[in-house]
Order: sequence, then structure tokens, then C-alpha cells
Amino acid sequence: MEYCRIAPDVKLGENVKIFAFVNLYGCSIGDNTKIGTFVEIQKGAVVGRNCKISSHTFICEGVTIEDEVFVGHGVTFINDLYPRATTASGGLQTEDDWKVIPTVVKKGASIGSGATILAGVTIGEQAIVGAGSVVTRDVPPRTVVAGNPARVLRTLDEKD
Repeated sequence: MEYCRIAPDVKLGENVKIFAFVNLYGCSIGDNTKIGTFVEIQKGAVVGRNCKISSHTFICEGVTIEDEVFVGHGVTFINDLYPRATTASGGLQTEDDWKVIPTVVKKGASIGSGATILAGVTIGEQAIVGAGSVVTRDVPPRTVVAGNPARVLRTLDEKD
């Protein structure tokens, strides 16, 4: 794992494949998951089993990705809807000055490259988020969404 920073508090499952220039700290990665180049996964984030996390993706604190999820290239998760650098008194914010808003990606969902997932949403089982989408609200299971903001395009049928 050349040129990777994997903190000692990371919980790695069996057969996890990690490519170069990855930064992992305080997170949990399930068995058989593949983490691409230039990925950062922050403390408290959970990635399940048999997932593919493509290059240049950012998974922040508060994100839970269940098993068998595909995350495309350059996907960004957000955990704060009103971020600020400083407090009202002008000092730099610390962890005590804001609250992480959890986000969940359910089993078997797929997120296309370049998507942005806002804090507090749930992406349902087997749902598909189109490339470049901005997900601002929950995505129902087995539903395809795309756009900015992401809108429902169709529901998947049994053969999809």
C-alpha cells in the first residue's frame, strides 16, 4: 500500500484492496471492498462488504455505506448543511461547534461519477444516482435519479 496513510484506528476487513494515495482514519471498511486512488474516508464513516469506491472520492464523517455499493469517480459526500470556518466570536470552529448530519447509502445502490450527496439523505437499496447529480433528498429503493437537484427518472423493474 505504497503512498497510503492508514491510521492505526482503521478497521479493515479481509481482502480489502487499497490503491495508492489513499487517506483513511477512524473508519471501518468491510471485507472484499476495493478503495481506488486518491480516496479519503474520515473517522466514523462505515463502508460495507463487497463495495467499490472509485478514485477521487471523499467520504466524510457520518456516512454509512452498506454492502455491495458502487461509488463512482469523484463522488463527494457532505455532512454539514451550513458549514462555517469560525464561530460567532471569530475563533476557528472545533468539533464541539457543529453537528454531523448522518447519510446512508443502502445495500446494492450505485452512485455515478461526479455526484454530490448532501447531508441527511438516504439512498435506497438498489437505487441508481446518475453521474453529476446533486442529491438533496432521499432516493427511494430501486429508483433512478439524475440532475441538479436529482429528480426521479424511473423505477427499476425486476429485470434491471
